[in-house]
Amino acid sequence: MTQLSAAHDKPSDSGKALYGGKGTRRITVRDITLAKERGEKWPMLTAYDAMTASVFDETGIPVLLVGDSAGNCHLGYESTVPVTLDEMTMLAAAVVRGTRRSLIVGDLPFGSYQEGPVQALRSATRLVKEAGVGAVKLEGGERSHRQIELLVESGIPVMAHIGLTPQSVNAMGYRVQGRGEEAAQQLLRDAKAVQDAGAFAVVLELVPAELAAEVTSVLHIPTVGIGAGPDTDAQVLVWTDMMGLTPGRVPKFVKKYAGLREVMGDAVRAFADDVVGGAFPAEENSVH
Repeated sequence: MTQLSAAHDKPSDSGKALYGGKGTRRITVRDITLAKERGEKWPMLTAYDAMTASVFDETGIPVLLVGDSAGNCHLGYESTVPVTLDEMTMLAAAVVRGTRRSLIVGDLPFGSYQEGPVQALRSATRLVKEAGVGAVKLEGGERSHRQIELLVESGIPVMAHIGLTPQSVNAMGYRVQGRGEEAAQQLLRDAKAVQDAGAFAVVLELVPAELAAEVTSVLHIPTVGIGAGPDTDAQVLVWTDMMGLTPGRVPKFVKKYAGLREVMGDAVRAFADDVVGGAFPAEENSVH
């Protein structure tokens, strides 16, 4: 299946590393494909607003996922299931406006593509036209084959998502996927199905490391791991998890690189104490 979106890439940029580059154009799915051929690993983060997305973009993160994980992180939902296409379109548009180089991938939320290929195309078209994303992501392997195929045929790049699929939490729960011979074979079939349908990459979530390594070696499209061990082509984390902003327990596969919740709490308390004690605003914070 031909991946149509990369047809007009500038060849002069095709050899540059994905992470940390300072290119003058958006990263495309062709760049992602070439990174796989070079054996280059790359990072991906979620993003839900223009300000934080601009930080990630300036740092050189090549791919930003506007995930329906926004439901848990920012919208106050208990899962990703309630997130609407309107909400995803608004968030994705903000991320696009806040970035210049990163490839922006917009999640298709639950209920926006399960009816079939036509509904999937209608939903994905909204994210492309109204938000300006460069690709969309949807969950499911063999069961989403027809949706992926039509989107790619219509010129919309697709990142697939198999393993633990959070939109199906009511059916499968939050548990490791692909354990046991039968489950492992199904995950391999799912991976090959999305590749055959034309997906340019596939997320492997909460999959045994050994199985993720096997999938990565079998596929010619990049694999993006989250809780899938070290051998996938790329790694993605929810940014509020890796920055230490998420309250309570986080999944085992998360590594915290900062403690923003504590930093923000200290700053808020310092501000409040200054207000109560009369230290803020001071003369330098006042106008006359």
